[in-house]
Amino acid sequence: MRISPLLPGGCLGIIGAGQLGRMLAQAATSMGYRVAVLSPDPDEPAAQIAHEVVIGSYDDPVALGSLAECSDRLTLEFENIPAEPLYELSGRIEISPSPCVLAVAQDRLLEKSTMTALGLPIAGYSEIRAPGDGQAAADRWGFPLVVKTARSGYDGKGQRIVHSMADLEEAIKLLRPLPLIAEQFIDFRGEASILVARSARGQVVTYPLIANTHRHHILDLSVCPANEPLHVEEQATAIARTVAEGLQLVGLLCVELFIGRDDRLLINELAPRPHNSGHLTIEAFSPSQFTQVVRAVCGLPLATPVQLRPAAMVNLLGEEWGHGKPDWNAALALPGVSLHLYGKREPKPGRKMGHLTALAENSAKAAELAVSARDALRGSRR
Repeated sequence: MRISPLLPGGCLGIIGAGQLGRMLAQAATSMGYRVAVLSPDPDEPAAQIAHEVVIGSYDDPVALGSLAECSDRLTLEFENIPAEPLYELSGRIEISPSPCVLAVAQDRLLEKSTMTALGLPIAGYSEIRAPGDGQAAADRWGFPLVVKTARSGYDGKGQRIVHSMADLEEAIKLLRPLPLIAEQFIDFRGEASILVARSARGQVVTYPLIANTHRHHILDLSVCPANEPLHVEEQATAIARTVAEGLQLVGLLCVELFIGRDDRLLINELAPRPHNSGHLTIEAFSPSQFTQVVRAVCGLPLATPVQLRPAAMVNLLGEEWGHGKPDWNAALALPGVSLHLYGKREPKPGRKMGHLTALAENSAKAAELAVSARDALRGSRR
């Protein structure tokens, strides 16, 4: 597919208005684009800074049509936007990534069958389409198993680890509606992610592997370089390129990976949009993941990512406000630390309110600095 470039001065429409949309809007604005967003709430992070805001739900054809009317190109902020109304909309305006890519990423069963068809490594899994299917999954894979909803899961929501048939039967009841997925439990030594961008002309670029640590199923710390052996980096790059080309991606996509104890990589999930682990690219890379998205969806040449310094990022969740206002002075007094807040008014436990990025001479020191900066926010409150 070849599309004419949308040059600076045009309007990029974003379906979604959370923190990813906000940082994407900031990148687009810095390149000279106008930005319109579709938001269910006028006070969402991206809606606070957009040039135009359309208020409505993501499955409202009237609201989607209004966004299309004031935009020259559309992109997506996250993958839980219904794909069905976008198929019709794509006949009126270019949407990148396409509704086809979105449909794969938002349905775990379709995602896994697509990855299998592309010859890519995934964990073994069974479909649970009726309550009785749980026994067959247990017989095939044994315990523990990871049971997941087929749709609408993120940050650990919509999944449970089960250790017995009783656990499995309970999970099937709790995670309805069917179908569900029962996935083989992977004894991995680490988690990582890799960002890949592809243009409509077929140009593909990848970022280096990012090492990730989760806490309570939510990303806590990301570090780049990941300091993995060269053959692991090469595996990740090959997987990312195959996914991007196999899906005919236009835009940016993150491949979340498990690193096995034998160094073999398995795909966990796909996210066809900017990714939390890639936030460190704002300070650490030229270009950032957000600028790369703008280039890709607007039909501009992609830029080969260049890492400027080793970096680490820590998320700031609502818990940081639980004992009073964070001590921003203490965190920002540390050299090499940058703060990003998303404009969310109400801190809640588990809610991503912002992040800190730290640059240092190597990954280990960057990680230590990022964690120290977050600890400094807490001061003597705890």
